[in-house]
Amino acid sequence: MPLIEIRNITKDYGDGRGNFDVSLFIEKGEVFGFVGTNGAGKTTLIRQMMGFLKPDSGSAAIGGLDSWNDSAEIKRMVGYIPGEIAFPDAPTGTEFLRRQAELLGLADTSYAESMIGKLQLDPTANLKRMSKGMKQKTAIVAAFMADSEILIMDEPTTGLDPLMRAEFVDILNDEKKKGKTIFMSSHMFEEVEDTCDKVALIKDGKIIAVKATREIKHNQDKVYKIEFLFNEDYRRFIAEAFEFSERREAQNQVLVNVHDNEIDRFTGVLKRYRVKFIAEIKYSLEKYFKSLY
Repeated sequence: MPLIEIRNITKDYGDGRGNFDVSLFIEKGEVFGFVGTNGAGKTTLIRQMMGFLKPDSGSAAIGGLDSWNDSAEIKRMVGYIPGEIAFPDAPTGTEFLRRQAELLGLADTSYAESMIGKLQLDPTANLKRMSKGMKQKTAIVAAFMADSEILIMDEPTTGLDPLMRAEFVDILNDEKKKGKTIFMSSHMFEEVEDTCDKVALIKDGKIIAVKATREIKHNQDKVYKIEFLFNEDYRRFIAEAFEFSERREAQNQVLVNVHDNEIDRFTGVLKRYRVKFIAEIKYSLEKYFKSLY
């Protein structure tokens, strides 16, 4: 039985906004990415999962608990980063984190201290005057401090600089090794590729694809960039029976599409040419996403 179950959820705000008949199933220990453009319905779904919004129809459950009826219990068992950070009234980040520890019944805050160190956060700063990045780091520490088995995060790296994004990916992979179940929305394709086992793509409130990230990375349709030493080789090669996505005669270069079952023929043909270099252009989650959109 999946640890997180979303069954036929609909939340209709009108004008095509919301979620429409969304179903997703996340297994225990799985890291699940949720990708879509702004306004696609990612935050709406996460708020229903956490029990902040009641669906018009359908249901969400986490660990067998109904997200709406058992929302208080779910909030205690899940580490959560909201898409919009709005802190309660507390003078400093330190005080806010202390209060969070009290609410969670957390006596040992050593895990929070280690997270503060990794994120290079100064929690003694005034909470309201923190930069967006500092607020995001504080929210990350608050979500992770109880070492919860389930993490649900809505755009967790918003406001972080590239170095801190890389640090966050490392933190997430450490959590993954512990066997935690993680659901994360993001518009950063690379961090989803680097951390997630599966990814769901949402458009206009509807799920348009659910795919294992390894299947996307190891796509059977490859693209190779080839540069020939001489123009005459370039001209001969473009007459071969291959599918070319781009031709650059001035550089004697081509981009050629080759399915896995054509590799032997492709390499056999290339032996007849004087090649300067050949490189595979890796298929990415971003390319897959754009092809579906």
